[in-house]
Amino acid sequence: MSTTLSVNTESPSSLDADAVVVGYHSGGDAPEPASGAHSVDAAFSGGLGSTLSLLGASGAPEEVHTLASLGAVKAPVVVAVGLGPAPTDGAVDSDVLARAAGAALRSLSARPEGAGRVVLALPATTADQAGAVALGAELGAYSFDRYRTGEKAQKKAARGSVVLSVVSEADGAADAVERAAVLAEAVSFTRDLVNTAPADLVPEDLASAAQEIAQQAHLEIEVLDERALAEGGYGGLTGVGQGSANPPRLVRLAHSHPEATRTIAFVGKGITFDSGGLSLKPAGSMDWMKSDMSGAASVLAAMRAIATLGLKVNVVGYLTVAENMPSGTAQRPSDVLSIYGGKTVEVLNTDAEGRLVMADGLVRAHEDQPDLIVDIATLTGAQLVALGTRVFAVMSNDDAVRDEIVAAATAEGEASWPMPLPAELRAGLDSSVADIANVAGERWGGMLSAGVFLQEFIEEGTKWAHLDVAGPSFNQGGPHGYTPKGGTGAGTRTLVRIAEDYARKQ
Repeated sequence: MSTTLSVNTESPSSLDADAVVVGYHSGGDAPEPASGAHSVDAAFSGGLGSTLSLLGASGAPEEVHTLASLGAVKAPVVVAVGLGPAPTDGAVDSDVLARAAGAALRSLSARPEGAGRVVLALPATTADQAGAVALGAELGAYSFDRYRTGEKAQKKAARGSVVLSVVSEADGAADAVERAAVLAEAVSFTRDLVNTAPADLVPEDLASAAQEIAQQAHLEIEVLDERALAEGGYGGLTGVGQGSANPPRLVRLAHSHPEATRTIAFVGKGITFDSGGLSLKPAGSMDWMKSDMSGAASVLAAMRAIATLGLKVNVVGYLTVAENMPSGTAQRPSDVLSIYGGKTVEVLNTDAEGRLVMADGLVRAHEDQPDLIVDIATLTGAQLVALGTRVFAVMSNDDAVRDEIVAAATAEGEASWPMPLPAELRAGLDSSVADIANVAGERWGGMLSAGVFLQEFIEEGTKWAHLDVAGPSFNQGGPHGYTPKGGTGAGTRTLVRIAEDYARKQ
């Protein structure tokens, strides 16, 4: 299903559409109309707020109520979505708007007739607010229907595209909405890859998807197959991938701008399915391991968005792609691998495979002489223990870089939290036979020790940050805001914002 976005300055009550979305604040005897809702509210006898109150509406964030307009406004359906208490300065937070728009579009998309043409009359008095409304609405309208069959699939196919119109008179609103469309396309693409069944997205398939994106976005691309990886000394990818009938790949993508003076390298973990290898996962921990390539998917989608936006910065993206399977050819606990560049790793647990393929990618990324390396990976179950399912961790060898990335994520409405890299954890990774072991001898601080392991493959003087998105990348619970069940696309927008920030530093 495709979506289109535009900006409109007319009164939402007079616009020809299938539905109009308005916002309401909590407080008082009845929900109070937010900016943008007043003309629609006034069109109802006694005000729409009083009707919503009778329906039990409170104006709480993401609360959705759908009403027939009965001719009060031109659109036959009015969707009122809660925005929480009215802010004292009158400026509704952009993330609140994005999630409200997403909740409204999820509700409309669930109808038998679908969403259709939707006017979004949420508060959009600034360009940032207009962009947030557009982004949230498009992400809320997302659905993954590749494997649907029967009557439901036919009905969804017959609905056609979703047409979204954001009501705003703000300067720069059109540009903000256009950027939002690019970001939404990137996040949706990440979600599509994550939601794809692992049998349909083996390493070669993900590399082929990257080749298609490279052609569309005019990106440079290099793909190393299993023979080139073995000959080149990429022991992490080769070791993890040797247990699968589907061999590994390393993909390098590059966006170059003739006026750029800075270079960023992104490295994404692309384990297309993680069984744990011979250190086999429990069955209950395996059924969502198709999402273990979320980092690589985010890098690929971000590279396309960066190229589409024409950012004045050089960006290189690496996808470290393998399938971790148990077999007679799989690597064994106590095997020793030689990572690209020569450092050796004793593999004590084959389920700690992501850091092995990432090590190859991180070392290779130095060859591009980047000003910054950022890796993104569904690296540890310990991330969920520490930060839950909606907040990803940011670690770095430079405190200022770590804070800049947290700020970039916050600006994009992606929840993150700065975490340390305690030096004392390095001793737990000592190996009796190799330069380093892939897991520590104790379980405590597993997310942090994984970051410490990756730091071993960063050269002195190179700025680097690590994003552990294990929990936020895949929503196993119910949908919320603009986030569906399944793949979320977490981290994709943050990568694009990092590139934008570096482009502005030229």
